[in-house]
Amino acid sequence: MRTIFFMAAFAILVPEGVAAGQVGIASRYCHHDSASGRKMTCRSKVAAHRTIPFGTRIKVRNLANGRSVIVTIVDRGPFVKGRIIDLSEGAANAIGSSDLMRVELTRR
Repeated sequence: MRTIFFMAAFAILVPEGVAAGQVGIASRYCHHDSASGRKMTCRSKVAAHRTIPFGTRIKVRNLANGRSVIVTIVDRGPFVKGRIIDLSEGAANAIGSSDLMRVELTRR
């Protein structure tokens, strides 16, 4: 019984991950400063996520066309309800999107 309680508590306390694939809405953005302190350009292949540690590389796949890109998490966000990741313009262009898109995230 204690094992079940521990496992349930652990599942609640562990930050959101992408090991099994997270699916949701991505948006695009362009900022030159990031929460991690890393300077970026709009053409960089980087992203913002609420909980994934800075420096983590994530594969982002556009579910509409199957195209994917590898991004590095350098910022925090998105801060719009219902979105799971903000992609730099360079990353969004690489997977063929000009606006919001449905994506799958997997750890690289």
